[in-house]
Amino acid sequence: SIISKNSLKTSLLQLECYFTWTLLKDDVDLDGLEEIILDQIKFFEDSNITNYNILSYIYHLKNSNEEALRSLQKAEELVQKHHPDEIARRSLVTWGNYAWVYYHMKRFEEAQTYISKVENSYKSLSSSAHWKIHLPEVYAEQGWALLRFGGKYFEKAKNCFENALKNEPNNPDFNAGYATALYRLEGFAGRLYEEVNSSLEPLKRALELNPDDTCIMALLALKLQDLKQDYEGERYIEKAMQKTPDLPYFLRYAAKFYRRKGEPRKAVEILKKALRLTPKSGFLHHQLGICYRGHVLQLQKTRNPPQEYVEKLIQLAIFHFKIVTEQKTKFVAGYCDLATIYALGKRYEEAEETFQIVLQRNNLSYGEKQELYYSYGNFQRFHMKSESKAIKYYIEGLKMQQDSYGRNKCRRAVETLLKQKIERGLGDATDFSTLGLVHNLSGEKQKAIECYEKAIALDRNNQEYQNALRELQLSI
Repeated sequence: SIISKNSLKTSLLQLECYFTWTLLKDDVDLDGLEEIILDQIKFFEDSNITNYNILSYIYHLKNSNEEALRSLQKAEELVQKHHPDEIARRSLVTWGNYAWVYYHMKRFEEAQTYISKVENSYKSLSSSAHWKIHLPEVYAEQGWALLRFGGKYFEKAKNCFENALKNEPNNPDFNAGYATALYRLEGFAGRLYEEVNSSLEPLKRALELNPDDTCIMALLALKLQDLKQDYEGERYIEKAMQKTPDLPYFLRYAAKFYRRKGEPRKAVEILKKALRLTPKSGFLHHQLGICYRGHVLQLQKTRNPPQEYVEKLIQLAIFHFKIVTEQKTKFVAGYCDLATIYALGKRYEEAEETFQIVLQRNNLSYGEKQELYYSYGNFQRFHMKSESKAIKYYIEGLKMQQDSYGRNKCRRAVETLLKQKIERGLGDATDFSTLGLVHNLSGEKQKAIECYEKAIALDRNNQEYQNALRELQLSI
């Protein structure tokens, strides 16, 4: 029998799996994610069903559907090994992925087979006539998948774990997922200046349910550190160090704890150890670069810093940031960090070249562009001593209306710069009109009007200022 492509598509869209969770490949660095997942498979036995499912989706996105099938096979084997009594329940996502991969390979018969498997399993798992019930395991798997795809998915991930917990409030995995999502969301939303429910209690709860989860222990330590409870936090880090001294995922958090505590040397030791365990980790190289750069900035604040030592630290930071940009070519922050450390070492041409690599890309997200314009503006302002160029790039970041951490930094930088100039009595009509633009872009219309009025007072015949002022007055 010939299965029509269209009737298949309708059924496929009903499935709960990676292909229907709108995880977009533009939001992640696929190679980087693949490497993270492969490392995780080595170190985490129990969550590998999810890991192989993610891996299959990554391979599909990289157009290797054969590889995708092999990963799904491994996920199936693990279900049979670890959950022999719940095969159907634990395989729904995997089977959904199978159906989609076969569909993309134009193997429609096989796709239909897997669709039927899912539908029949739901029917046998649900007493209702309607086969679509939501299982907590499926919600949790969706939650973990969303966390992998970056900041804009964190809110959705939190909701998935919340749904999973409705049915099983004491499930350690669901609690760990919920606490992790909240913690990440705080980091992300804190950068967007939004208040989020604190992850403190959920992290404690997750640790209570699984006292051996050292990653949760480390997140709790970092959370306590945010709340200025370093001593409490460090006790958790030390305890976790004894439980899993060789778990790179824990070690990276431990290093972050010591770096933020102002102990870059200790952080570097821990990161080097983690790097020996996962030598390809771009994340670890990035963290090492940040530690060395932090050390440089610490030393540059002192009188007569030891020049040779500073130079050596700059070299080390460059070495690690370079690896990051070679490995994670989509990671804009990596390029900004590399350019900035070149500038600290007075290697301005290399800094400029590094910035240009990313400035010329046309596939960056708004947030990435805003961070980039902020970094490049700083480079122009502090290293190249060009205030006009700095202002130009800060404004570019501000012009993009999407709110982000980078946009806020652009706004603060350009406002400070212009106000300083005006306070020193050096402000001209252009500066007032630019400040007017800044206020307007920030939604402060009244302040914007005042600035344009001052600009016009200084340059009466400027048509541009008069038009801007007229538009503003009409919009209020």
